Formats: sequence, C-alpha cells, structure tokens
Amino acid sequence: MTESTMDSLIPNWQLKNSGIIAPDERLPWGQTVAVGIQHVVAMFGSTALAPIIMGFDPNVSILFSGIGTLVFFLLVGGRVPSYLGSSFAFIAVVMAVTGYSGTGPNPNIGLALGGIIAAGALYVGIGLVVMAIGYSWVEKLMPPVVTGAVVAAIGLNLAPLAVKSISASGFDSAVGLFTVAAVGLCAVYAPGMARRLPILLGGLASYLLYLVCANGFGLGKPIDFSGVASAAWFGMPAFTHPEFSAPAIGLIAPIAIILVAENLGHIKAIGAMTGRDLDPYLGRAFIGDGIATIISALGGGTGVTTYAENMGVMAATKIFSTVVFVVAGLFAVVLGFSPKFGSLILTIPTPVIGGLELVVFGLIAATAGRIWVENKVDFSSPRNLFTGAVTLTAGAGDLVIKLGSFTLGGIGTATFGAIILYQILRDRDD
Repeated sequence: MTESTMDSLIPNWQLKNSGIIAPDERLPWGQTVAVGIQHVVAMFGSTALAPIIMGFDPNVSILFSGIGTLVFFLLVGGRVPSYLGSSFAFIAVVMAVTGYSGTGPNPNIGLALGGIIAAGALYVGIGLVVMAIGYSWVEKLMPPVVTGAVVAAIGLNLAPLAVKSISASGFDSAVGLFTVAAVGLCAVYAPGMARRLPILLGGLASYLLYLVCANGFGLGKPIDFSGVASAAWFGMPAFTHPEFSAPAIGLIAPIAIILVAENLGHIKAIGAMTGRDLDPYLGRAFIGDGIATIISALGGGTGVTTYAENMGVMAATKIFSTVVFVVAGLFAVVLGFSPKFGSLILTIPTPVIGGLELVVFGLIAATAGRIWVENKVDFSSPRNLFTGAVTLTAGAGDLVIKLGSFTLGGIGTATFGAIILYQILRDRDD
C-alpha cells in the first residue's frame, strides 16, 4: 500500500479484474456485491446456529453481526479483511448463567448480555494495552499449547449438549446422524465453492429429510410453518436489554481471553494469506471486536468474533478485498430486519440442530490438534503435557469453582488454569 493510502481513513481500492485481489483492491462492483453476499452465506450456517443454541433471537444476532463487521472495518481502517459472526466460545457460559434448557427463546437472556458486555469491555482493554506496548506478551501468556488446550476444552465442554439434542428418540438420533453424514459428505465431495458451505448444505439436506419424514409420514413432530406465514417481510427485530449481575459477569467476562487468542490466530493467518504484515493492526482489531461485542449485547445479540468460514472463502477465491466485507455487513443488516427470515430459522428441528452441533463442537475440539501440529508443540515436554491434560479434563468435566458469590464455569476454569499452570511449570533453565 502506498503511504497516501495508509494515511487515509479507508483504502482507495484499485480496480482489478482478475488474479489475486489484495485488501486494497477490488473487483467490478457487480462481482464485489456477489462475493460479499457469498461471505454471508458462508458464515450463515454457524453464525445462525450459535444464537439458536443459546436461545437468542437469530434476527437480532444476524443484524449485529453485520453491524459488528462494519464497526470492525472502521476500527482497522479497512486494512484487515474479516467478518464478525456469533462466537461459539460463549455458548457454555451463557447456558450456565441463564439455566437455558436448549429449546425455544431463552427467558433469562438479559443476564447473559450483561456478562457479554463485560467480556467486550475486557477485550477492549486488552486491545488498548496491545496498542500501547505491543502483543508479544499475549503470545508469552497464551502460547500454542495453551490456546490449543483451551479450544479443545470448549468443544469437549459443549459435547453433552449435542448428544442430548439427538437422543430424545430413535427418529431424532437417525436424523442427527444423517445430518453429520450430510455435512461430512459436502465437506469432502461437494464440487467447487459448495465444499466451503458444508454446514449450510448439510443442514439443508437434513432439514428436507426431516420435513418429508415428519410432515409427510408422521415419524416425528411436524415442522410448524404458521409463524413463517404470518411474519412480515420487513420489520424491527425484538431487541433485549442487558441485566448486570456479578456472578454472570464473573462467569462470562473471562471469555475475552479466548477471543484474544482466536483473533490473534485469525489475523496472523490472514496476514500469511495476503502477504501483508497485519501485526500493527492487532490492537485495533481487538478493540474493534470488543466494541462490536458490546454493541451487539446492548441490543440483545451474541458476542462476536472473526470467522474461520470467511477465511476459507478468501483462501479459495483469492479475493481479499476489504470492501467485500462492507457489502457483507450491509447485507446481514438487511436480513436482520426481516422477521420472516428469522421465523424460518426458528423452524429448524431440534435433531437437525443437534447433528450440526455434533459436527461443529467436534470441529472446535479437533482444531486444537491443528494448532498443536502447525506450531510443532512438543508433548514430550512435561510442562506442555501437564498443561494440556489438566485443561482438557477441567473443560470436558465442566469443573466449576465457587468463591463466595463468584462462580467460574468449566471453560473459564480451563482457560485460567491453562494460563496459570503453563507459567508455574517453567523449566529450570527458563
């Protein structure tokens, strides 16, 4: 990028018609709009699934994912291509705080929103520190062995929820397992860009199967489309106000540490793909993500984070133009103002959601292996082995620590336990 471009508020995108499209370049506007919509489709399977699992209104969450993406774009000056979608890191702690059963709207969502705001504020604070003194301390505090263990703990902590969702009956189990198979087949065998949308396409195939079997042959509870028929095409989402509770804040706020590790890895990956040094924008990226999370929770949306699905689309298309994410954000905002769209999302049957959970939560846990392998983590080191082992057990077993009115759930315990153990168990020559 030229010096004048770096000094401007946002890039002056240069038109390019083919080849690799850099962050400060763009395709013709028609193609740019199409690619932007594709990014919303790519993230939709996951970022719509997370709100449903936690009992959030999907319309509100989609709306704030779009707003959050635009906020992030402005905070990084349009230099970091990224979409912000609902973070799965919040699922376990939100369900613990609200006592949510896993079906229908969550009646205690306000308690979770207060904690999510606190997590966003902590995230912003970390970003300010990074801008002031750099990010090397983050890497020392959360090296790959720690981040991998925490990521695995999240997936394992959520696993019982997925199993429960497909275990109500033999029919539910069959639909759930079909969903798993459909997603896997799409991920491995689907042609072209379809391979990048396995959650969406696999979920759609399972939805159609359930519709035929339940509504057509009476094998399960029929899907009720009356809400979709009566919903308006456009209207205001149902916003929810936050409530602030010390126990809820204590349980949810530590998730900011996980988001930092996640965002750090994503930005470094994007930097590698684009051939650009994006490290100078890390602090601003943390702040942008944190502010987006706060704004989302103020209106009833989920906490947000950078999304791996969109990095997959960028890797496949070689289109890294940041203006694409402005289009994606605006398109998500439009969807957020469609009650009919939200009502359609809410018709997804529980066993279909359970099958998608089984895949997604498993992928979250398995991502730890990728982190460890790519960073050549040495598990012959007792320090690494012990840190990983204890973190996985604490997360999978949902180890809850209570100190008076303060409660730290399994994911929080695993996160802080991993960080503290790794620092305590230093080699003698460290």
